[in-house]
Amino acid sequence: MAPKRSAGILLFRGGLREVEVLLGHMGGPFFAHRDAGGWSVPKGEYEPSEPAEVAAAREFEEELGLAVPPGERIPLGDARQASGKIVTVWALHGDLDTTLIVPGTFEMEWPRGSGRRQAFPELDRAAWFDLPAARDKLLTGQRVFLDRLRDHLSG
Repeated sequence: MAPKRSAGILLFRGGLREVEVLLGHMGGPFFAHRDAGGWSVPKGEYEPSEPAEVAAAREFEEELGLAVPPGERIPLGDARQASGKIVTVWALHGDLDTTLIVPGTFEMEWPRGSGRRQAFPELDRAAWFDLPAARDKLLTGQRVFLDRLRDHLSG
């Protein structure tokens, strides 16, 4: 069975010395009280028939409720997550007002075993972080994208 795939866009602003990245805190009950390791690049799953870059833009818009800013997307490559999922990310220089974000939602049974379905925001908030703070916030498997962005900006 092929691994699941996700694609996303890592929005950044500033230059190498003062770069900040936009991350989203994962919504739902599992991450409600988790800060370190509870943030993600805005991303989502896609089917093999959809181009990854198209999926990245679609998921950015679904998760944040805002259009992807214009600009050149910088490929940051793939990274296999602990779950086996493969995540593909593009960096994009741009800015976004986090107060305008209207996150998409997902449904799940909650509490588990109750038979009740509840809706939760995909991302319950978004914020800008410098690279050291972003490293502390991000899921471990996504930290490689910060390194690749830094390498790109310093090259």
